[in-house]
Amino acid sequence: MHDYSMLTDGDRVLVAVSGGIDSFVLAWLLVEWRKKAPIHYDLAAVHVDMEADANGPGPMAQKLRRSISALGLPLHILPARWQPDLLPTETTKTYHDLCFQCARSRRTQMFVYARECGYHTIALGHHRDDIIETFLLNLTCAGNISTMVPKQNLFSGRLTLIRPLAYLDKVEIEEVGRQLRVTPIRSLCPLREQTKRRDMQHLASLIYQQIPGAKEHIFAALGNIRQQYLLNQSKERHLP
Repeated sequence: MHDYSMLTDGDRVLVAVSGGIDSFVLAWLLVEWRKKAPIHYDLAAVHVDMEADANGPGPMAQKLRRSISALGLPLHILPARWQPDLLPTETTKTYHDLCFQCARSRRTQMFVYARECGYHTIALGHHRDDIIETFLLNLTCAGNISTMVPKQNLFSGRLTLIRPLAYLDKVEIEEVGRQLRVTPIRSLCPLREQTKRRDMQHLASLIYQQIPGAKEHIFAALGNIRQQYLLNQSKERHLP
């Protein structure tokens, strides 16, 4: 929070919650941080409901509302505007494409809602493992060196994304969740076991098993870029 100056006095913050432990711990953290911080910020939670229908929020969103209400936070439930098909189509060639489109649609909905309701910051529950896995995913599947960053300004500074859990490992967040007695609400996404991100989790696990300290070194490397030792694509041959 201090390293990246994530919050300032008077900020209006939306914390994105999915039903998993990561986002619940993040919501709890921001509630607790506000109690001791030398600044004040408004805080609310938002959830994009993939089960919403004409009768209102789905069962998962209703359970989530009860859990978030126990923290003293209001939860804004947004009916999803885009539903993934169970199988890839001609316009979505792979399960990874479906996952990407779904995530982009949910993110866009949150951005629009934040703008319309006057929220300038969205807090996301990504942790150190997510950041490393995103780096591996972009490196092996997208042909670029990039990842998620702890703080990111969008739309000429009109919206800021923050990831306050960026320095924590998944296992540390799970331990906090156990201490808080959090019961995660299982995602009903039919693609959750069939994505490239899941493959990256397995790859990262193998690297950590084979090379002691690899996780710390990879994470440190993401902030220690040596530009002079990277290819200049304007002079070098592009990969096929």
